Formats: sequence, structure tokens, C-alpha cells
Amino acid sequence: MISLLTLPAASLPLRTSSNSRLVSSALNENAARLRCFGLRNAERSRVSMSVSVGSQQTVEDSLFLDYKPHCAFLFPGQGAQAMGMGKDAQDVPAAAELYRKANDILGFDLLDVCINGPKEKLDSTIISQPAIYVTSLAAVEVLRSRNGGQQIIDAVNVTCGLSLGEYTALAFSGAFSFEDGLKLVKLRGEAMQDAADAVKGAMVSVIGLDSNKVQQLCDAANVEVDEADKVQIANYLCPGNYAVSGGVKGVEVVEAKAKSFKARMMVRLAVAGAFHTSFMEPAVSRLEAALATTDIKTPRIPVISNVDAQPHADPDTIKKILACQVTSPVQWETTIKSLLTRGLKKGYELGPGKVIAGIVKRMDKGADIENVGA
Repeated sequence: MISLLTLPAASLPLRTSSNSRLVSSALNENAARLRCFGLRNAERSRVSMSVSVGSQQTVEDSLFLDYKPHCAFLFPGQGAQAMGMGKDAQDVPAAAELYRKANDILGFDLLDVCINGPKEKLDSTIISQPAIYVTSLAAVEVLRSRNGGQQIIDAVNVTCGLSLGEYTALAFSGAFSFEDGLKLVKLRGEAMQDAADAVKGAMVSVIGLDSNKVQQLCDAANVEVDEADKVQIANYLCPGNYAVSGGVKGVEVVEAKAKSFKARMMVRLAVAGAFHTSFMEPAVSRLEAALATTDIKTPRIPVISNVDAQPHADPDTIKKILACQVTSPVQWETTIKSLLTRGLKKGYELGPGKVIAGIVKRMDKGADIENVGA
């Protein structure tokens, strides 16, 4: 999922519940997300799926619900890629080895594309997703090589990632191996590109409105377009920055109406299609098939889901969430709010770009977050 790099400061109103239609819409959207991975009860605290781990232990899906964040690793999503990323990682043997392993899985020289491009190739969905995944985990190895780096890694007790970054977070947590994660990310990028090629869609970032106003903007646009071109909020990035996704005509109407809703800025995103909407439905079955044959374990630390902004421990639930993540709105704003309100002391953004650090700082100017690149 592309995330907007420009985050202009704004004094934004808080969400309200005065509009009953918007509340109903939000509840329906949440219910749809829960149905997506087979949960009928919206109160996640009541979920208690028991699963076997190894031959001795059992764990409930709710194992991590009461997590208390102290130190967090946060991983970027599509859009963070930049020419030259991965170059510094070559000075760290363990990081360089990840690129060599990636070459065998991907069938091409990933590092060469990261460093030399061309940019259009690096920016493509099928290349940028594995490139960011590998570079982000290489950044972990870069940090590990530094004085005190291993102590920092050992102190991390929660992790999350923006859209694609959720796979990186799961790999870091030990839920699956680097190799298995890369295979999933490779397939994810291919499946999303194929879905985008099948039905033309678009995305636009709406800057300067709260989420209720953006929803009203989407509702107004949807009145004027056919079902195939309807739009929705696809990424709740941070206050004042929400991505709208859907049919090209619907997005064009959103752009045309934005000024009347007093949006400060509209930025069309350079993406292949309408990510995190039903437009990506063809990708779900392919992900489900790949996830079914992937060995996924209970993470050793909480990994916050993009679908419901909650951590999950049950491997089968994690698989279902990952499959439907591509059609579900990204709950990144709620994820960061939760980390901050639960008392996060220190955060690290690992990988290319500084988008996540900017978001965190926007939501809490006093937040302590550091970038570690590769």
C-alpha cells in the first residue's frame, strides 16, 4: 500500500459520532473485516481460539490482547522504496546474505534493481514489495551489528508494519522464516498486480480532513457513479491523511468534490490499482492457497494486524487475516494511537524511508522514534 510522503501539519477536529449514518457505516465496515477472517464477535477480548503449538503448549488467539508496549519495531509499506536502498547493508555480512538468499527465491538480482533501478522497475508492485521486505529485514541486521544493537533487538516487545510491512513484522517475530515470508510477499505483489490489471482502479490521498468528512466525501462521490466505480477509505493513515481507493471515475469525482469539502490537498497515488478494496478480491484466493501451505507459528511477541489493529496469536487466524488484508482498510491510525496510549517508550522504523516516523511524530510530537536504514 502506497503511503503519502508529505504530511503537512494541520489542526484537525477529532472524530465525532454525531452522524448516525457514518456510525452505521463504520460498524458495517468493522463487521465486514471480522467476517473476512471468520470472527463474528466484534469484541476481540472475548476471542479465545485454542491451538496447539509444538506438542506441549496451547495458546489462545487472545494471548497478546493486553500487551504493554515498551520498545517497538515498525516496518514500512509500499511507497517507501528508493533508489540506492540496500547499499549500506552490503557492509554487514548478515544483511548482505539476505539479498543473496532473495536472488535465489526471486530469480533475479534484487540488490541490482534496488541500487541501479531503473526507478520505474523498482516502483512496480511486483518488485517494490519484495525489495522493501528484504531491505527492512536487512536494516534489522544493520542495527544488530552496531554497538548495543542486539540489546535493542532483545528489548523489542511489540512490532507492526504498514500493509506489506505486516509480513516483515511477522518474519521478525518468528511467525515464519525469512524465506517463506519472501515467497508470500512475492506472490502477494504478483496477485495484487494481476488484480489491478483485470479491473482499472485508482487511489488518492485526501489531506486536511478528518475521517468522518472523508467518508462523507466518498458517499457524495458514490451517488454519482456506478457500482463498479464506487470508492471507500482504504487507508486510515493518520489524522488528516486518508487514502481513498476505488474505480477511476469514482476517484475523479472525489478529486472534483474535495474543494467543496474544504480538503487542503489531493494527491493521486502512483499505484497499480485500488488496493485494500474489493477490487483486490482476485488476489485473496491465491494468497489463501499459498498461506495454507506455509508454516506459521505463534509470534514470540505481539504483531499488530492492519485489519483490526489487534495482535493475534493463533496461526490459522493470522493466515486468514493476511489473506483478506489486501481487501480490507488499513487501520494504521488506530494501531499507532494504541501503541502511544498504552505507553510506548521507544520506537524504531526499520527499512527505507521515514514515512512511519513522520506519522508517529505527527500524532505525538514528543514520541521517541529512530530510523534505521539499510
